[in-house]
Amino acid sequence: MDKDTTPRISGFSRRRVTITDGVALNVAVGGTGSPVVLLHGFPQTHLMWRHVAADLAADHTVICPDLRGYGDSDKPADDGHAYSKRTMARDVVALARALGHDRFSLAGHDRGALVAVRAGLDHPDVVTHLAALDVLPTLDSWEVMHGRSAAVGFHLYLMAQPPGLPEAMIGASADAFFGHFLDLWTSDPNAIPPDVRAAYLKASREAVPSIVADYRATATVDVEHDEADRAAGAKLRMPVTVLQQDWGAALGFDAAGRWRAWAGNLDHRTVTCGHFMAEEAPAEVVKALRDLLKR
Repeated sequence: MDKDTTPRISGFSRRRVTITDGVALNVAVGGTGSPVVLLHGFPQTHLMWRHVAADLAADHTVICPDLRGYGDSDKPADDGHAYSKRTMARDVVALARALGHDRFSLAGHDRGALVAVRAGLDHPDVVTHLAALDVLPTLDSWEVMHGRSAAVGFHLYLMAQPPGLPEAMIGASADAFFGHFLDLWTSDPNAIPPDVRAAYLKASREAVPSIVADYRATATVDVEHDEADRAAGAKLRMPVTVLQQDWGAALGFDAAGRWRAWAGNLDHRTVTCGHFMAEEAPAEVVKALRDLLKR
């Protein structure tokens, strides 16, 4: 039998946890203490947290799942809601409970941050602290993109199209498509070593339909949920930390102001690195998370 050479988070165990309707998530768990759940972004898996998770595990129970539709987690067929951030947030709450935690702190990057925000809005009595890395809330993302500046988000528009064409186009050249973002969005190529990059590309090429479904939900049902919450004046009630590149200024909007409309207890920080900050600037991310957990 061939030896499994997939990279792992040092000191963490891997397991599969069934959370709902026969859907199981692949999760890495390590450390002891108060629970912290870390959600990955696109086009990645839970491995993106390898540096941050190992540090936090010194005094926290750290839970790093692959989101449904990504990595080694299950990829159910899409019914229009299977990949909504509301559904994925329920996954996270169910996962934590299955591991014995009724309340937990939550941090997400990119897609995982959108899931984290929805979890904070839908489950305010469960999520005690929330961090979002390099993203805007779903509704705000669509509102700030316009004109030529929207070209940076071409993939959002591509994967928002009806089923069929996006999956065919991306599937025909999956490594080039996903590799484009790994290359374009990082300022330090050494931050994602070859074995981790290979793991990201393999996981992504095997998950094209579910990744597209995740993005399609962000252009449809997720927007509806955000619009309803904005109309109702809903806010994140827990302490919130946001780490972002200064792309708000570059695209002509006030990123901190956008976040302030959703979070009253907000610490907004600008980080000087590429998009994959947990891999490029892990010490800075760890410090921000530890500061958050003290609030």
